[in-house]
Amino acid sequence: MSPSSERNALLRPHTEILTQILRGIEKEGLRVDEQGKLALTPHPSELGSALTHPKITTDYAEALLELITQTHANVASLREELCNVHRFVAGKLQHELIWNQSMPPLLPPEPEIPIAWYGPSNTGMLKHVYRRGLAERYGKSMQCIAGVHYNFSLPDAVWSVLNTDGHGIEEVRSRGYLALIRNFTRYSWLLMYLFGASPAVSENFLLNRAHQLERFDADTFYLPHATSLRMSDLGYNNKAQSELELCYNDIETFLKRMHDAVTTPWPPYQAIGTHRDDQWIQLNTNLLQIENEYYSSIRPKRAVERGERPSAALAARGVQYIEVRCLDIDPECPIGISAQTCAFMDTFLLFCATEESPMFPNNGFCRDSSNNFSVVAKRGREPGLQLIRQNKPVALSAWGDELLERMAPYADMLDQAYQTTLHTEGLQAQKLKLQDTNETPSGRLLQALKKSGQSLHDFTLAQSRQHHETLTRTPLSPTVQAEFERLTAQSLVDQINIEKSDCESFENYVARYHAALKPPVVVWALPTE
Repeated sequence: MSPSSERNALLRPHTEILTQILRGIEKEGLRVDEQGKLALTPHPSELGSALTHPKITTDYAEALLELITQTHANVASLREELCNVHRFVAGKLQHELIWNQSMPPLLPPEPEIPIAWYGPSNTGMLKHVYRRGLAERYGKSMQCIAGVHYNFSLPDAVWSVLNTDGHGIEEVRSRGYLALIRNFTRYSWLLMYLFGASPAVSENFLLNRAHQLERFDADTFYLPHATSLRMSDLGYNNKAQSELELCYNDIETFLKRMHDAVTTPWPPYQAIGTHRDDQWIQLNTNLLQIENEYYSSIRPKRAVERGERPSAALAARGVQYIEVRCLDIDPECPIGISAQTCAFMDTFLLFCATEESPMFPNNGFCRDSSNNFSVVAKRGREPGLQLIRQNKPVALSAWGDELLERMAPYADMLDQAYQTTLHTEGLQAQKLKLQDTNETPSGRLLQALKKSGQSLHDFTLAQSRQHHETLTRTPLSPTVQAEFERLTAQSLVDQINIEKSDCESFENYVARYHAALKPPVVVWALPTE
């Protein structure tokens, strides 16, 4: 019996604990006007405070909504909440829509793109200035790319069943999640193939940007076999981050490299400086302003207290869950992600957590995995495409079939635990995509564009209108509507209270925030006597 089969066998008698898996979603979506142009309006007050609302906020651009669910014990309730948030928001938008595509709509000149604003409090200004820094470093159009983040946590009992090593639950849990992340890194190219839905982009997005895309029509550029231009080098990518290689072999090395990145000056950013015309334009001139600036396809996460640095939280209490960040918006689904995709993500992540996960060589970085991911993002549907596995070429289709076969027992365990067939059905649906590239979301989108004769912009606008009508057709129940109204009103009060509580200058606040960043000491991972 192989090591992977042995670990699978360890888990099978304990399928009941899988009902304790928790998952949550953060779904981004741009506000656009009725012509499909980026909304230049402020975040609607009817949606509450972007600073303090627990379910409705903004990400980088002012128009980039971020709709957040709580954690849920099953896919059905997860999507129900996500749908309710979308319906509430759609009902409040005046002459605006949620753009249901990862790549942006028609954008104005970069200087006119509003950066997210969170009010004048120190907390709000820290978030705003950080985004000013992103604009300086990456350009504002980058802040208009949208995706779906899938948060996932396993019950502690899983790590015990799998005999995960560690001196305490914090170390056991952290080692387990890092092993998951290593396997995710090895196999996440498969997610690009199966769920990438951004093979094309409007010409407007490419202005003054070097690229190798081909013309699809008068307004649209694409790559014939691309799956996700969002996750290619057209997305968040710069020389500074390309040279940052985090290590997922152990939490200590990961945190040390992250600490180095947020404390090491980067000459091009030093040339920009932190102020212009006496206004803050970035929080510092380091390779990363803060930890969250590192744009990765997956992150180890830990809930933070107000003012606490993410790295400090991980060092103090260990990894709590993982955040998958590489999923494109599903343009065919009004809420951006289907139940089938959620079920597959649970299967895939359970597989990554359970299967053997050797340490990465080469100082903790796997170049082949990074290259495979990039190749599939830009060429994933290319006939006969080969990837690299253990320094040898392998056909994408063959490797994909093998991975889905290896995932089958995990889909079966999840179906047993939840008394459903959703996971095995979801797995079967992915097999069809490997058999026919036209069944992938990227392939379906390009086929739909060709059939409609429309540009990507016009097609997405029509689709977004249709989704808006679907969301607003049936009103929320009075109870759900009332709860959203309560949260919205309370968020406005909470923001006012935060602003009233400030008692120091922003300069001192930033200095204190930076001073709180100490070299991480992972006390709980130290060997006991």
